[in-house]
Amino acid sequence: MSERVLSVPFLQGLKKNVSIAEVSRILDGQKKNHIDIAPWPEFPEKPTVLFSIAHDDEHLFIKYDVTETEVLARYRHTNDPVYKDSCVEFFINFDDEKSYYNIEFNRLGTCMGSYGTQRKNRTALPVSLLKTIKYECALKQLKDFGELMTNWTLTVAVPVNVFCFHNFKTIRNKKCRMNFYKCGDDLSHPHYLVWNNVVSELPNFHLPEFFGKVEFI
Repeated sequence: MSERVLSVPFLQGLKKNVSIAEVSRILDGQKKNHIDIAPWPEFPEKPTVLFSIAHDDEHLFIKYDVTETEVLARYRHTNDPVYKDSCVEFFINFDDEKSYYNIEFNRLGTCMGSYGTQRKNRTALPVSLLKTIKYECALKQLKDFGELMTNWTLTVAVPVNVFCFHNFKTIRNKKCRMNFYKCGDDLSHPHYLVWNNVVSELPNFHLPEFFGKVEFI
């Protein structure tokens, strides 16, 4: 399977303090990308997961759109283990560095973030910084061929200073590598979906060698 490549568009003309609701509306008009690869056959559950992404001089904007049969949302404190809930995530490194950031959200917008070179011994990002991430979430019930499903969306505006181990004024023209994920460790049917394919014996998102190529244009 070939490596996925993503160009992240720059949003022109945004107001300085644009509302997250307006960001969500704008992202509805951007290209939809699929988190649709289930690399581990023992976890076949495959909810429908899309995301749209853009940026301005000071923020990374992402809107996730998830439809699944079961939703779990228990964690409400920053840096709680939100990956155990219904969770969407992005991992990012810059300039092919070994260290990378992982930023993870449950359906409620509760955020967990850390930085390091591997899955273990990571440095938690400061709560005060993670709390600067604006978000908007929504949930609705729908029927798909008679089956009751839950659709939820989460829009996030991540200030570039959340990437606190770098001194970025902007991410425009930055080249990086990223992967996007959907998981839910404590759901009755756990699942592990990825945007760019991952090859490993067990579920593991902390493998930057399988990040896709991303450029902020």
